[in-house]
Amino acid sequence: MAQSNPDIEGSVQPFRIVAAKKESFLKYFIKNKWLYIFLIPGVLYFLIFKYAPMFGIVIAFKQLSLAKGIWGSDWIGFANFETLFSSAHFIRVLRNSILLSVYQIVFGFPAPIILALMLNEVRQMAFKRISQTILYLPHFISWVVLAGIVINFLSPTDGVANQIVTAFGHDPIKFLQEPQYFRTIIVSAEIWKGIGWGTIIYLAAMTGIDPTLYESAKIDGASRMQRILYITIPGIATTVVIMLLLSLGNILDNGFEQVFLLYNPVTYETGDIFETYTYRIGLQDGRLSYATAVGLFKSVVGFILIISANYAARKISGKSIW
Repeated sequence: MAQSNPDIEGSVQPFRIVAAKKESFLKYFIKNKWLYIFLIPGVLYFLIFKYAPMFGIVIAFKQLSLAKGIWGSDWIGFANFETLFSSAHFIRVLRNSILLSVYQIVFGFPAPIILALMLNEVRQMAFKRISQTILYLPHFISWVVLAGIVINFLSPTDGVANQIVTAFGHDPIKFLQEPQYFRTIIVSAEIWKGIGWGTIIYLAAMTGIDPTLYESAKIDGASRMQRILYITIPGIATTVVIMLLLSLGNILDNGFEQVFLLYNPVTYETGDIFETYTYRIGLQDGRLSYATAVGLFKSVVGFILIISANYAARKISGKSIW
């Protein structure tokens, strides 16, 4: 009677496991082929517009010449970064970018959460739907139109804000020409534009909370505020942490349109950010290599921040993106 060789059986076992995994994945892929087909547009988008352009990072380390092309341009190493860090505008731009993002996180990030909690407590469905529709509308207004609304609203001659100021006996204020008001104007406009749209994610997260928890708490005598504090907020905590981490990762991304349409040389001191600074030196001055270095610096800082914030969130609350 033939005896089996345990050494041969042990060496063949890993191949059987790999073959079984390949077969199971193939069956899963065939079963869900339409899901993978629907993924193709999204994957192509990221490959074409996110990953392929990353080859252009090399421009930051060259003195780009349009005549020579990217690969034929002279290699200058970290000269562009040395110029950036020694520039008189660097500290101002960095400070403005960080402060605008911090203000947006401190005042803008909690706004849709609070609004979502309020909408979730509305029991009159008709009123709730009408309110949501009205709150969503500003999201669909372009920044060009919104900037025009802000400019007219703050006009020193016939703006509503200055009409209120003059009604109290004060002189009109040129809000858009006063650096100390610029950050408040930008953050307020961004909150008004995005607060309604931002509630969608949190309202969707609230639908995943077990309704029996509210019923049990109500039977036990918990007030509405207690149900919000001890059921609703913990139920959306994971979503809040993820959105906060994404916000921290984009702390140097303040948006170009809103600032560009409302700022002017008078408000550069508080309004000039990396996006507008890159536009001026890259497109207006034609210093493409230097502008690429600025963009790469922003990306590296954002990457470090999101990794650090994710690590801190996992240590503190046990919730993170990965």
